[in-house]
Amino acid sequence: MSSKGKRKGPVVDPDYLNRQKASLIRGHRQVVCLNDREMAALEEYCRRFKVNNRSALFREALMERVLSELEENHPTLF
Repeated sequence: MSSKGKRKGPVVDPDYLNRQKASLIRGHRQVVCLNDREMAALEEYCRRFKVNNRSALFREALMERVLSELEENHPTLF
């Protein structure tokens, strides 16, 4: 017989989960201004590729660029 409702395996500390959740809250706002051509290109991209969440698009594109630049230009010892 199987025991329903009982989980086997490690139990995660609820305080840890609360800290993890709190660290993911996005509380810093940035504003981007676009000219007409940039806005038209963005709208076309979103229409063509069915992007519904522009903030996620900007966040992913920006962080991809930032992280790749940091990785390429990391300090070296020699």
